[in-house]
Amino acid sequence: MKHPAHVILAAFLAAALTLSAADPSTKKKGGTGVKGEITDGLPPDAKRLSLGDQAPDFKLLGIDGKTHTLADYRASKLLMVVFLSNHCPYSHASETRLNPLAKEFKSKGLDVVAINPNSPEGVRIDELGYSKYNDSYEEMKLYARDAGFPFPYLYDGDTQVTAKAYGCLATPHVFIFDQERKLRYVGRVDDSRFEDLASVTSHDARNAIVELLAGKPVTTPKTTVMGCSTKWNTKRDDVAKADAKWKAEPVDLETITAEGVAKLAKNDSNRLRVINVWATWCAPCVAEFPGLVSLSRRLSNRDFELVTISMDDPKQQPQVKKFLENQHVVPSARLKRLLVAEGRGALNFLYKDASTDALVKALDPEWPGPLPHTVVIAPGGKIVYRHNGQVDPEVLKNEVLKHLGAFYTPGEKR
Repeated sequence: MKHPAHVILAAFLAAALTLSAADPSTKKKGGTGVKGEITDGLPPDAKRLSLGDQAPDFKLLGIDGKTHTLADYRASKLLMVVFLSNHCPYSHASETRLNPLAKEFKSKGLDVVAINPNSPEGVRIDELGYSKYNDSYEEMKLYARDAGFPFPYLYDGDTQVTAKAYGCLATPHVFIFDQERKLRYVGRVDDSRFEDLASVTSHDARNAIVELLAGKPVTTPKTTVMGCSTKWNTKRDDVAKADAKWKAEPVDLETITAEGVAKLAKNDSNRLRVINVWATWCAPCVAEFPGLVSLSRRLSNRDFELVTISMDDPKQQPQVKKFLENQHVVPSARLKRLLVAEGRGALNFLYKDASTDALVKALDPEWPGPLPHTVVIAPGGKIVYRHNGQVDPEVLKNEVLKHLGAFYTPGEKR
């Protein structure tokens, strides 16, 4: 089952995305600006390249273990420097066109160099909901392997000197230079944020390459940049504030019967639902809990929810709640709103019926009985993954992302 990936445009894009107008002169560079001014989010020491500017030099470590410089690509007729990232769904979608484009024009004189501008310390955990990987150098190797990059992938996340020199607003952000390494095109790969090639109506970077190789001026040399905002290392304070806010949220715990569990197992929502059955006296349950909470936070902007069901004695409800509070098992503000709209309450429950057989029948008849037990339930009630015993958080994350997908999809609603 391929579950659609939905997005809250009003909230999520405001937090994670930067939109840049085609004409840099309309932007106020860096800072927060004053009333009436539009800012581009660049640090004060960053530069916005103008058409005709010379390509800034760089000296960056690639995933091949080698140091790459601008001079390494001096022989090519055209050079595309494109800023990409491991975590961004806009970047993921553009790469489905960028990879074949790089292969097609390689023999015609185009070199493509991809650079990851992001500081891993500047990425909130909820911004990683579309990828198995973060934006670290080591995970760049894994992401590039999975994505099948046919070009070098370089890391700029530590100093971000190159991202500042080019004025990288977001991922993806494309810069195309002629043989003299003067900037002739800047902007997006194309006009679609979706994976489907049919959703593209303007192949902007491709058009620029074709015109430049033909010796013609680029008809549209600047386009709007849309994508996940560059994660400058100065954003680490925002990450810390988000963590503090999450830890301050109250934890809800309700009792539940086998009948209530059966309703949860039917999953009549539009979300992928993970149900974990556990107990405070179960060592593997306690050991796996941080991974479950991390997954829940990571996917807080996706159609996903984590439900926990404690098998502790109902008399131990204060002890159970204390454990959940220490683990900070809380839904996101967005999920809380959805639950209220659906007439639902908590996502943490304490099982109160005497019969465990009734629980097994209600949740998963294939459950052999021991704790912990985890099931992933698709909308409509089909169990798409189950695991008895302590679950590997990486395995669970990958199984969930397999169903949620790595791309935005059209026709999304909230």
